[in-house]
This record gives sequence, structure tokens and C-alpha cells, in this order.
Amino acid sequence: MQIQTSPLILSFGAADPAGATGVQADLAVFSALACTGLSTTTALLIGDSARIEDVQEVDPDWVSDQARVLLEDMTVAAFKVGALTNVEQVAAIAEILSDYPDAPLILDPFSSRLPALSDDDAEEVMTAVRQLLVPQATLLMLSQVELGRLAETWRENAEDSMESDIEHLLALGCEFVLVTGTSAAAAPGESTAPNTLANTLYGADGLISHDAWQHMAGPFIGAGGTLSAAIAAFMARGADAVDAVATAQEYTVGALAHAQRYGMGKLVPNRFFHLQQALPI
Repeated sequence: MQIQTSPLILSFGAADPAGATGVQADLAVFSALACTGLSTTTALLIGDSARIEDVQEVDPDWVSDQARVLLEDMTVAAFKVGALTNVEQVAAIAEILSDYPDAPLILDPFSSRLPALSDDDAEEVMTAVRQLLVPQATLLMLSQVELGRLAETWRENAEDSMESDIEHLLALGCEFVLVTGTSAAAAPGESTAPNTLANTLYGADGLISHDAWQHMAGPFIGAGGTLSAAIAAFMARGADAVDAVATAQEYTVGALAHAQRYGMGKLVPNRFFHLQQALPI
């Protein structure tokens, strides 16, 4: 008898002991938004709410086997891929995802929480992500700064605009690109509202939405991952990308507004804030 009714989402990412980022954080978001999370661990972290001290990468064959065993047993409604640290893992995950083209893929390939790779290693990983994962992505999420870093793997002209970089990514096959932390000005030449940032969504026809939000001081860890996981959850529940992005932003703002400080480090988004408000004392 099949009794599972909530959508299943498979997340690829690091295991963060603090639960602030990576697969633990994704599973919390999925659960809060009425989905069931599955995980494939790509790295084991040593760290707390302030910093990550060390990373132990998981062998790419183990990454592949974790996912294959799950996918042979269960039907997944969506995938989320977080930050990866080596080319072999990128290739292994891309091969797996190519067998499930009908399930939405939310790609969130950067994380400021992980220790920085060397310049050469970072370029190799970003190039592999661009070549192997971006073409399969339903939605690619990255900040304006991260977009610039990714664009360095193909740019021939340093003066290329953000819009031309996005056109390049969409031409690779990615359906939507969500750029976070953009200027909150609604149109070129307009003044920017104080203490606001925007998230800007692009598709095949260009600009789709430009949503400005009041900047919260923080400092936070896991804000971006909360947003991308929420997008995956809403899409797994049947929303299209545009509606999923809009609703996920509202959820993320609420999670940040109710963020909690676990220890002496940064604030962690409260993914269950809307459920806790309804709990009896």
C-alpha cells in the first residue's frame, strides 16, 4: 500500500553540523513547506554557526550510489543541487540528472559558507557546472557577484553586461535565471530606495520580475539556500517557476525576520516560523 502523498525532493549538498546550510537546511525547508526531503551528501563539514573549519569531500562514486539507490526506489518531484567542490562530483550528478529530465532542477551552485577553492580549482568547477549542470537547470539562482565570477569562464570582453551574461546562460538551455542582490531601482535611471535589495528573474523573453525587499542587517547564514530550497518545494508542489519564485521570496523574508541565533555566530533562518506561530504554548 502506497501511503506517501507529499512530493519528494532530492537535494545534493554538504552535511552541515549546524543545520544552517546544505542538505540539513534543505530538508527543514522541504518539511516546513509540506514536502518530503531526500538527501545525497557531497561533503562532510566541521563547523559551527560562525564558520566552517574543514571539509571532507565524499567520493563521487558514493555520491552517485546514494542517489541511484534512492531513485530506483522512489519517484522524485524535483531536484535541488547546492554548491559542489570538485569536477568529478559535478560530472556524476549531471549524469544522474540527465536520466530525469521531466523533474524540475533548481541549481544554487555557490556558497559563501564553504572554504574558498584555489583559483584554478574554482575555475574548473565553475566551468563544469556551466557545461554540465546549467543546461539541465530549470532555474539557476546566483547573486550578481557570483554571476560575474561564473561569467569569467566564458567572457572574452570584460565589459559585457549582466544581461548578456544571462542571455548566455539561457542559450545553454537553462529555463530561468534568478539573480539575487541586484539594485532595487525598478528601471534604469530611477533612484534606489534606501536599504533595499532586489531579486530579478529572467527567462527566454527577458526580464520577468523584479522584486525589491527591505534589507535585513543580519548577519545571516543560509539565507540563499533557504530561498532556493523553497523554490524547489513550491515547484515540486506544482507551481510554475514564476509563481514559485514569488512565493518562495515571501517565505524566505519571513524566515529571516524570525531568524534565531543558535550560539555565538550568525543568525540562522527560522524555516518553521509560520508553523511555530500556530503552536499552543
